[in-house]
Amino acid sequence: MDPEIAHNRIHKIGIFVSRFPFMISFLEFVLVRKSTRLSQQIQGNLFNNPVGLAAGFDKNAHLTSLISAIGFGFTEIGSITANPSNGNALPRMFRLPQDHGIINRMGLNNDGAMQIVDRIMNSQKPTIPLGINIAKTHDPAILGDKAIEDYIISFKIAQNIADYITINISCPNTEEGKTFEDADALQSLLSRIKEIRQTDRFIPVYVKLSADLSTSELETLVSICEKNEIDGYIATNTSSKRENLTANSTLLSQSIGKGGLSGASIYSKSLNIVHDLARITNGKKPIIAVGGIDSTEKAIEMIRNGAWLIQ
Repeated sequence: MDPEIAHNRIHKIGIFVSRFPFMISFLEFVLVRKSTRLSQQIQGNLFNNPVGLAAGFDKNAHLTSLISAIGFGFTEIGSITANPSNGNALPRMFRLPQDHGIINRMGLNNDGAMQIVDRIMNSQKPTIPLGINIAKTHDPAILGDKAIEDYIISFKIAQNIADYITINISCPNTEEGKTFEDADALQSLLSRIKEIRQTDRFIPVYVKLSADLSTSELETLVSICEKNEIDGYIATNTSSKRENLTANSTLLSQSIGKGGLSGASIYSKSLNIVHDLARITNGKKPIIAVGGIDSTEKAIEMIRNGAWLIQ
């Protein structure tokens, strides 16, 4: 079965279950375990446990009540964009079973920031911290200053409901394909976000970083983030490289092609960036680790290397 079809079927089951409050209550009674040893108060948000659901699974916020009922400590929806998008053409998600990974080029498909936030506000807000991951609308005509203002639209909408906001900076911003991981572009974006942040309610703002950054690139980006009062980091996003894989190279280059790699093969990259982030920030900024964390041992290793939370 196509992985996106399987994903969508699971979603439909989750949406069905979410319609019945008694089922949510039952799941919460059976599955949720709270322990003071696991709970943390971070920047005004109470995390009952350190394990959250990363952005990408519940893009359009249909499952927030279910996610909190099955034991997650927090959830992150999105990425959401200012305008709705259908994303890239199918197929756009590919399994690598022998490598316990997936390559996707979804293209930021989502219902649009306004509709998604309205959906949350018109339903029961989850009992766990809600993160909203924002990105640039998937439109090659939106570049430069227009791209920054596109982010700002989503940011202003997300501020109405989010417990924290994640800035996805892996979005193309030039005709040559440069992203907001370019130092000048990131400075322009974050300085605008700094200008329009709410002052009546503190909402932490995190930046999600690529798995492919070198140490020097990471240090440059963190310096820009710190200058613009970013509150924490998520490490990491997917990788555009095809390293640590056993899959056939012809399959990867011809049958699959471009896309972001996630899963076990990027774990070491994510771990190294988490470690470097903790060093650069002296352990003073929250770090949410994500990328190939598929066991208790890996989760503990991430925390020992500086992660405050994991996804």
